[in-house]
Amino acid sequence: MDNLHYKSLLEIGRLIQSGEISSVEVTQTLLTRIATLDRDLHSYFYVMRDSALQQAAEADAEIAQGKMRGPLHGVPIGLKDLIWTKDAPTSHGMIIHKDRYPTEDSTVVERFRAAGAVILGKLTQTESAFADHHPDITRPNNPWNNALWTGVSSSGSGVATAAGLCFGSIGTDTGGSIRFPSNANGLTGIKPTWGRVTRHGACELAASLDHIGPMARNAADAAAMLQAIAGRDDKDPTSSSEPVPDYLALMTRGISKMRIGVDKSWALEKVDEETRAALQSAIATLSSLGATLVDITLPDTEKAAAEWSALCAVETALAHEETYPAQKDHYGPGLAGLLDLGLSVTALEYQRLLLSRAALRGDISALFTQVDLILAPATAYAGLTWDTMTRFGTDQALFNGVLRYTSAFDASGHPTITLPCGKTAGGAPIGFQLVAAHFAETTMIQGAWAFQQVTDWHNQHPAL
Repeated sequence: MDNLHYKSLLEIGRLIQSGEISSVEVTQTLLTRIATLDRDLHSYFYVMRDSALQQAAEADAEIAQGKMRGPLHGVPIGLKDLIWTKDAPTSHGMIIHKDRYPTEDSTVVERFRAAGAVILGKLTQTESAFADHHPDITRPNNPWNNALWTGVSSSGSGVATAAGLCFGSIGTDTGGSIRFPSNANGLTGIKPTWGRVTRHGACELAASLDHIGPMARNAADAAAMLQAIAGRDDKDPTSSSEPVPDYLALMTRGISKMRIGVDKSWALEKVDEETRAALQSAIATLSSLGATLVDITLPDTEKAAAEWSALCAVETALAHEETYPAQKDHYGPGLAGLLDLGLSVTALEYQRLLLSRAALRGDISALFTQVDLILAPATAYAGLTWDTMTRFGTDQALFNGVLRYTSAFDASGHPTITLPCGKTAGGAPIGFQLVAAHFAETTMIQGAWAFQQVTDWHNQHPAL
C-alpha cells in the first residue's frame, strides 16, 4: 500500500479494523521504516519491537473475533520518554535514568492499551523535558530540514509523527513543549486543560504546569487520542472529574457564528513577516467559514513568560531534590541552571509569583465571556533553526518571541490546539493556536477541524 506510513491515524485504523490490512503488517512496516530512517532522525530513544508486534497480533485476533475497542484499535503510536512503561526504560531524557524501568505503566499507557493501541516505543526528549537535550544524547533532526529546530521538549514526538514513524504520539507541555514541536514539524497538537489528562506515571518537570496531550497529523486524529486518555484518575488527585465529551461526534458542527478573539497588536504586529502573512490567511479562512472576529486585548504575556521561568524552576527543583545537587555532574548545563534558579527563589518571591499567576488565569478566563476561542501564533518567528536557538537563553527578544505565545497558557491551564497554516519560502512549516476556555476542548477541536476541511497544510509531509 503506497505511503501507508503517511495515512492518518483514523484512516489506518479503519483499514485495520475492516480487515483490509492487518495491524501486524502496519506495525512491521513502521518498524522497518524506523530501522531505516531513524538512524538519521534519532526520534526514538527505545524501540519496543517485540512487544509492539505482540500487541499488533493481539489486536488482529480481537478484530477477527468482532471485538472492537475503538478507533485506535491496532494503530501504532509512540510515547514521549517520560511516560512510565514497565516493559521499557523511562529515562526522562536524563543520563542518570537511562536504564530505569518503572514498576508500573502510567495511567495514560493503561488507557492506550485498553483502547487497543500498539505502542512502538519511547521517543527522544530534552533533559527532564526542559529546553536542552543532554549533551550525551543525540538530538532528533527535523525531517523537513536538518538545520531547522525540532521544537522542544517533545522533540522526538514531533519528528517521529511528522516522518511517518508512528501515526500519533504523546507529548507534554510545560512552557510550550507540545506546541513548539507541532509547529516546527507541521503537526496538530493538543495541550488539554490542566487536569483533563492524568499525570500519574509521568515524570515531572513542574507539576502544576505540566500538561499531557496528543500530537498527530490532523485535528480528528488528535481528538481520537485525547478521547482515549482524558478523564478522572483516582491515582492522580489533581485530575479533573469534568465529564469527557465525545470529541469526534461533536467536532463536525462547523464554526458559523463562533466568536474568535484576535489581539491584533499582540498576535500580528509582534511576529515576523512570514508568520504574519500565514496568520492573516488563517484569519481570513476562519472568517469565510462563518466565524465572527472580535477585537480583544490579552494580558501582558511577556511578563508571564518572565515569571514562568522562576515558577517552573522552583517546581523542577522539588522534582529533582533527590538527585540535585548531589549528582550535579550528571546534569547538562541548561537543566542545572534552571535548578539553581529554583533553589535561589525566596518564599516571598515565590508567593508574589503565585499571586501574579492567579491574576493571569483570571484575566485570560474573563476573555471567554466575550469570545469562544482566542487565535494566537505558535511563536513569533517562522523557520527557527538550531543555530538561532543557541541564543535562546541570552537573546531577550528571541526568548520573548518564543515564549510569549505559549507559557501564559500553561500558567493559566487553558487548553490550546496547534495546527499548520503555512510554509516559509524555505519550506519550513508555520502554525497557529486556537485557545479555549477551561475544559472547552470540543470548541477548539471544532475550530481546527473546520479549518482543516478547507485547507491542505496538514496533508503535506516531508519527502521521506
